[in-house]
Amino acid sequence: MSHGIEVGERVPSVELPRVGVLAACARAMRWVEEKLLGLASLALLGAAGVLTYSVVTRYLLKIPTDWQDEASVFLIVGATFLSGAYVQSQRGHVGIAALSAVLPPWLERWRVICSDLISMLFCSFFSWKSWTLLRDAVVEHQTTSSEWAPPLWIPYGLMAGGMTLVTLRLLLQLVSHFAAREDAR
Repeated sequence: MSHGIEVGERVPSVELPRVGVLAACARAMRWVEEKLLGLASLALLGAAGVLTYSVVTRYLLKIPTDWQDEASVFLIVGATFLSGAYVQSQRGHVGIAALSAVLPPWLERWRVICSDLISMLFCSFFSWKSWTLLRDAVVEHQTTSSEWAPPLWIPYGLMAGGMTLVTLRLLLQLVSHFAAREDAR
């Protein structure tokens, strides 16, 4: 039963030009997103392996581990942020289908543009804050408070890089809306 909210329903995307700077940017973004999606998949497998190892050593072999929680969190953070731009390129985030079903096409187009713009502004702010956290972590040699104490530049770097790519993907989608309109004239 649907209540107007469809998880993963894709908004029709604007076709990117096949030639020119915008097309080259789109191809480059797609290449980066696909490579990072592969890394994100490996990171999730790594996190599963680390957690499985932790369970086996702690409960079956009675050997304590103190690093596995942070290692798995770092891997999951990496997987989440590194795959964000790819998910956005597929418009794979949660969307509200009720609006797109009832709005006229021209108004739906503007709803998507406004949504992309607001998302891009939020992601830009998140990226900026992540880059400042990364800078502070590097300059101040920050680590976690555990005995293992891995450096905090690792998750902050993954956050900053991933959100920057999401911001760039949103910018590319916004520019594509208007480039497609120009091409239609």
